[in-house]
Amino acid sequence: MLHYLAIELRDAFTVLNVFTYHTVRAGGAALTGFVICLLIGPFMIRWLRALKVGQYIRQEHVADLHALHQGKTGTPTMGGSLIIVAAVLTLILWGRLTNPSLLVAMGVLITLGAVGFADDYIKLRRKHNQGLSARAKFLGQIGVGLALGAYVLFNPITMSATSVNTADIDDWDAFVKTFHEKGARGDGTPAGMFWRQLEPELRVLVAQAVDDPQRSRQLRPELLGAINRALSNNHDLVNHSVWEDAPISPEAEELLAEGQAALDDRDQQRLNRLLFEAAFPGLVDASPSTPHTMLGIPGFKDWLIPLGGFYVLFVLLVIVASSNAVNLTDGLDGLAIGASIVSILAYTGIAYVVSRADWSDYLFLTYVPEASELTVFGATLLGTGLGFLWYNAHPAEVFMGDTGSLALGGAIGAMAILTKQELLLLVVGGLFVVEGASVIIQVASYKLRGERVFRMAPLHHHFELLGWSESKVTVRFWILAIVFALMSLATMKLR
Repeated sequence: MLHYLAIELRDAFTVLNVFTYHTVRAGGAALTGFVICLLIGPFMIRWLRALKVGQYIRQEHVADLHALHQGKTGTPTMGGSLIIVAAVLTLILWGRLTNPSLLVAMGVLITLGAVGFADDYIKLRRKHNQGLSARAKFLGQIGVGLALGAYVLFNPITMSATSVNTADIDDWDAFVKTFHEKGARGDGTPAGMFWRQLEPELRVLVAQAVDDPQRSRQLRPELLGAINRALSNNHDLVNHSVWEDAPISPEAEELLAEGQAALDDRDQQRLNRLLFEAAFPGLVDASPSTPHTMLGIPGFKDWLIPLGGFYVLFVLLVIVASSNAVNLTDGLDGLAIGASIVSILAYTGIAYVVSRADWSDYLFLTYVPEASELTVFGATLLGTGLGFLWYNAHPAEVFMGDTGSLALGGAIGAMAILTKQELLLLVVGGLFVVEGASVIIQVASYKLRGERVFRMAPLHHHFELLGWSESKVTVRFWILAIVFALMSLATMKLR
């Protein structure tokens, strides 16, 4: 709302122009979400208590754990509704609701929240700790995962390479020499088409740098800048007679066949980049044409896994795994929401980086223009998460229930997908991975060996039964979550 109000009134009130910046709106969203949670939290908690939406503590499995947690019986659950309501109100106020990625992320948050709400509501009606059947819950998660995967598959969120950076040219000295030799032959050659885009003074400098490696390296920033200016929405590079016999890629052939009149600025820049690759075969690395269905390997700039249509199934796996992992972690006061805040904060920073062409280019990350509003989305969840933690800190006044855990887990997974940092989720959400893995190990060991590895799974209950206090387990697990998040951010620089 404020974004559109600023656009309408900024000519009359120039100060309002700051609300068009997503960084300013992200800060405002974090503060607003926190304040809304603080203000409406007491009313929602009283309402849940009036509905007698209390937690039921199972005692049939581990008597010691029941003794530790029996004081929690009757504490209102379904508190995740507070997070979702506050987040939606905040995003309506601060978000740019024409941004597709923001709308998709909101859709994931609300839909999985609805699945969790149904689960919590059934528990309330049955007066038991069993809600939706596992099949019904999985169907809801699968539906959200398939919808998100199909969206990314048919609506590319990434920007294919339209510029050239230093990593695209393996042998800079050889490139400079070839550029000069082939370019100087005239405009009738592919290299000559780019050579004529250079200013005369720069051509002289290139000629002087051919046999001088030191001068060649000094020239690199200026020459790359000139090349990228030439690639930027330049219609003069297309001359069918020049490119007729050049080894251009199928993607370039398709763009040429469409005709320049039909190309928008983005496609024109992409075509120019492909022609640049064709002009210097073997010297300029080919760039992927469909990065939205490719997986980048954390820590490696050139390793991409092409999935094609199977990317939808991968997204399905991410959403199901992330939402269930947060759900499994939600067993102690403040544990799941604290760890979620850390993961959301990490992905909020990542969203800001990948939405900037300069920063993503510098760090060799996939450029995702739409991710700018995910910065606002993440900041909103950060603020509302802190507001919920105010009431969920030990001893908790309210539990998030499946309403909150499924929604937050799905939101974290969606941010991983929509920022094209999918595999980094294994590190960003490392604590959730450990918690989920502990359950898998426990079940597998009991099925195969008849013995349990842990006193109880998920892992946080194991440490409780070892004698750690609930607060100590929670804080130490938060520390682990922070360490995992810092490790994930470090891998970005390793590229």
